[in-house]
Amino acid sequence: MSEQQETVPRGPRPEPIRFFGTTWVEHDGGYALRRAGLALGSLAAAVAGALLLRFAYQGLAIAKVGGLVNLLVIVGVSICTALAFRRTWEGFVRRRPAAADPGAERSMQSLVLIGFVGVLLAYFLRSLREAPGEQLHREEYQEALARQERRRSARTGNPAGKRKRKSH
Repeated sequence: MSEQQETVPRGPRPEPIRFFGTTWVEHDGGYALRRAGLALGSLAAAVAGALLLRFAYQGLAIAKVGGLVNLLVIVGVSICTALAFRRTWEGFVRRRPAAADPGAERSMQSLVLIGFVGVLLAYFLRSLREAPGEQLHREEYQEALARQERRRSARTGNPAGKRKRKSH
């Protein structure tokens, strides 16, 4: 048997998480530092995004577009931010089913783009607890390991490795 075959693990492999790879499995390889970096980075990006939105709102005020337009912008961005936060947060704990309607998925992408501050805040809050999506990936990985163990234990052994009895 070659060395390469010995180093390749058998069974299910953990799915990598964005920014973390597979360090979430054993919490090694700079996992804590990555979590802290993600928390700080997403918070800083959320603050920068909020400032950007404030400048955009000030541009509307300078243009004197009117109270109704100002109200519509505030309400629209707030709703999009809340929807983007909720969608991102739920994506950390359960998989989204494959969209039956690609048009609906594209329209959600627009809402998430407008509400990008909500996405960044969801990443910030989740990274305070764990790597975003770690809970979902860990559950799926544990299920895959359990399925593999059940399959392995159900086998009686490798039939090719059995010795044939000699007849006397």
